[in-house]
Amino acid sequence: MYTAEIAREFTFEAAHHLPNVPEGHKCGRLHGHSYRVAIRVAGTVGEETGWVQDFGDLKSAWAPLDERLDHRYLNEVDGLDNPTSEHLAVWIWNELIAELPGLSEVRVKETCTSEIRYVGGGSHV
Repeated sequence: MYTAEIAREFTFEAAHHLPNVPEGHKCGRLHGHSYRVAIRVAGTVGEETGWVQDFGDLKSAWAPLDERLDHRYLNEVDGLDNPTSEHLAVWIWNELIAELPGLSEVRVKETCTSEIRYVGGGSHV
């Protein structure tokens, strides 16, 4: 068989502020975003199934995170006291990796023009 990568995108609305920015920085004030998160899983395409993994598995894995993030104040979510998009991507990775062992990438867009791509490894927040 061969390897491939699948992806599914999710959205949520949330507020936050960044506590560690210089004084007067606009992101230090309370504000919100319409976040878009893409989760990618890589693996071998199953000979019988014809897929890497069921897209429904990604949806099921995301559901508990959506409950914790959507319409929430991110600074109050355990592990997100400094909820930059970078920290959010790593946090999402850490929350999903046990259920999605083929996880290969997490992308977080906080605006239509600003995106972080995290591929695991290294020091986790």
